[in-house]
Amino acid sequence: MVVAPVPPFSRAGDSSRANQAGCGMPPRTVSVYAFSMKLYSYFRSSASFRVRIALELKGLPHEYVAVHIAKGDHRNEPYAALSADTLVPMLEVDGERLSQSMAIIEYLDEKHPAPALLPVDALGRTKVRALAQSIACEIHPLNNLRVLKYLVKELKVVDEAKNSWYRHWCRDGLEAFERQLSQLPAARHFRFCYGDTPTLADCCLVPQIFNARRFDVNLDGLPRTMAAFEACMALPAFQKAQPSACPDFEA
Repeated sequence: MVVAPVPPFSRAGDSSRANQAGCGMPPRTVSVYAFSMKLYSYFRSSASFRVRIALELKGLPHEYVAVHIAKGDHRNEPYAALSADTLVPMLEVDGERLSQSMAIIEYLDEKHPAPALLPVDALGRTKVRALAQSIACEIHPLNNLRVLKYLVKELKVVDEAKNSWYRHWCRDGLEAFERQLSQLPAARHFRFCYGDTPTLADCCLVPQIFNARRFDVNLDGLPRTMAAFEACMALPAFQKAQPSACPDFEA
């Protein structure tokens, strides 16, 4: 689906999609408090994608504010005055501005515990966090947009070498992720990464697979990883959170 881009740092609410409760959700009647959350996001940002998934899974209405990081809008006013790290996502909620996708998702999970994105037991929570961090802390930092830009602009790496860098580290990380899934005691019975409902790990996995496909990463030989991805994408929440459903989507 192709959606007209939202002007830099503009609220999606300023367009005809103003009253949609979240990225890609159809219009519906909501209370006066419906948009107490404001998500600053970029459609292609995998970190933003994680938070969009969490919001959709929990059915939390929010205002979507587009920040075009590929054009550098995150480093300029007015966003730079709001965000200390000048990154996306940022969630305005309860009078606070929250940054870092993993922290935001755990905040949402504590404030809005149903459906839970972390298991009730300490061991389960640790396993899920380990899976999530394998993507968010191992794969993503090496392939972040600003890293790729630095490779090209400062180190003069040609595009094909940059793409090879991306594919190498993404594949290497996904193979490690697959090994972790295969070592879980009941993994063969799991529908998602850890259990029969999506968790924080799935919120991290799906955006990474989207990016992997965009860079033509080989995804063969990752049966449990891809089964979890397909199970996620069968759910409306993941479909509504995907880049093509966002107001600022660009083909």
